[in-house]
Amino acid sequence: MTAAGSFAAVELPAFVWDESEPRSAVDTPKQPGNGDTPGELGLWVFILGDMTLFGLFFAVFLWENRRDRLAFAESAAHLHRSIGAVNTLVLLLSSYLVVIALHAHRRGSTSKARAVLVAVLGCATVFAALKLVEYSTAITSGHVVTSNMFWTFYFVLTGIHLLHVLIGAVLVTLWRKKCRSDRSATSAGRFPEIAAVYWHMVDLLWVVIFTLLYVECFA
Repeated sequence: MTAAGSFAAVELPAFVWDESEPRSAVDTPKQPGNGDTPGELGLWVFILGDMTLFGLFFAVFLWENRRDRLAFAESAAHLHRSIGAVNTLVLLLSSYLVVIALHAHRRGSTSKARAVLVAVLGCATVFAALKLVEYSTAITSGHVVTSNMFWTFYFVLTGIHLLHVLIGAVLVTLWRKKCRSDRSATSAGRFPEIAAVYWHMVDLLWVVIFTLLYVECFA
């Protein structure tokens, strides 16, 4: 059984989609690929490697925070936790929307998938805009990447993550372009799954970054 076929056998909650929509002939399209894992093997190798790299950053951050908790706490006090919290909610919402879009795509409801993906791109835009506002506020207050170890980690971690968000937005845009007709559900291959898995990784990384930078330093 393919990944799409096994996924289709599991019904998601009714509130995720409109049950009034008729199931199309591409409700359970055959997808290329091996095994029952979404996406491709190369995608998972990349994701595991990427998360390992971030994991090393996180480990060093925790070590440095333990060595000089006072300096880290004083620096973290200048962050706008409200902005960080809003961005967390925005990315969580975007992941939920990606789930809806992927399910709609698999059912052949490409028009609905396109509409939902626009909302995902809107979430990415909001996240990036708020992050730029936060960068601007920090820099104008005299906090730059060379100020101390905390700000080094802050700008490096959030900067690399922001780059990941932009890459994810490109993938979502390409996915949306593939949803031009009902036949796109069968011709798009595994690309929607690849874009969805990547986006969920970006969301997960931000949750960890938010916890470390905005919460852990105040504990």
